[in-house]
Amino acid sequence: MCYHAFNGAFRHYVCVACRLSFKSSAWPIRKRVCPGCRERLVFAGYDFAAPRRRDTKAWSVVATVLAEGLTYDHRPGCGCSPLPSYRPRTRAQVRVRRRAADRLGVPLSVTLARRDAFTPERRDEQLSSPPEAT
Repeated sequence: MCYHAFNGAFRHYVCVACRLSFKSSAWPIRKRVCPGCRERLVFAGYDFAAPRRRDTKAWSVVATVLAEGLTYDHRPGCGCSPLPSYRPRTRAQVRVRRRAADRLGVPLSVTLARRDAFTPERRDEQLSSPPEAT
């Protein structure tokens, strides 16, 4: 069963340029716009915890994670997976994952979602190409 579908969770939307975060319900579906810069807000996930507005280092990490198409959800996908997802919190963790992506030849989004940048996880198999039929 989907965790977020039944608990009434709010979606978090972010404007990285203004360093603002907003909560909103899933309904009604409409275009969400930042009140400061009038740019479209980015969906950050159900479990996003916004850093303080003056913490530019933490917001740069948030910008990197969101630019790679990842969201901040406690559980990947709909919440049915037993493994909680990992997201880096510091710029040092992002640097290590960038190096790992370059060395291993995998996308940055894959290494950002790993607890250990150089150790493959079971969920990496889902992100790679489908298995070949024999």
